[in-house]
Parts: sequence; C-alpha cells; structure tokens
Amino acid sequence: MAMNLIWAKAYDRVEWVFLEAMMVKLGFDSKFRGWIMECVTTVSYSVLLNGEPSGQITPSRGLRQGDPLSPFLFLICAEGLTALIRRQEERNLVHGFQCRHRGVSISHLFFADDSVLFCRATEREARCY
Repeated sequence: MAMNLIWAKAYDRVEWVFLEAMMVKLGFDSKFRGWIMECVTTVSYSVLLNGEPSGQITPSRGLRQGDPLSPFLFLICAEGLTALIRRQEERNLVHGFQCRHRGVSISHLFFADDSVLFCRATEREARCY
C-alpha cells in the first residue's frame, strides 16, 4: 500500500522549538544552532493597508519562503519523521516495499512538497503511520 502525504504550507507549520530540538538530536554545535535560530526567529513583517504600513507582525513559527536556508532546515525537520518510521520498522510494526526478493526495503520517499509512505495493506500497519 502507498500513501501520499501532501506538505501543504509545510514551511509555515515548522515549529521553531522542534527545529532546534532536531538540530540538538543531530549533533549540531550550539554556536551554529544559535546562528540558525537567530536567522529563523528574528523575522518580522509589515503589511500595507491603503498604502500605509500597519505595524510589525512577528511570527512564532515557520520558515521563510524563498530563503535559501529554508529547504535545508525543512529537511532537518523531516529527519524526525524518518526516525519515527525507522523505529516502527525496527519494531516490525511497519514493513516497507521490497523491490525484489531480499532486496532493499523502501518505507518512504520524501519530495519537495509531498511524501510517499509504503507499508503492507493491513489495517495494523496503516495505523502505525
């Protein structure tokens, strides 16, 4: 069975606390993490209403669209999902798609704006995702 997950507005939904926790888990140096989090958390926006600025809007989560750093930061967050899937595989709760007998098992594929998850077509395995 294959399930397609669409990452609609995924950049907007990245929690900064989760991003930082993933960088800690992946072994990023604290100084480097500080630089990254400074870039991510100090953003603010101004909206024009009738041609006049309406003040500052400061977000509490999300990655900026068009920022060259954002795709890499999103991949760091996606590693969290990969770790969860691997844990389910290690516990034999989920079995990926095997291309050939004794071949490599593929449990998931991540793309720019969606993902495909593979498992056996059983209710038990589907619930593990």
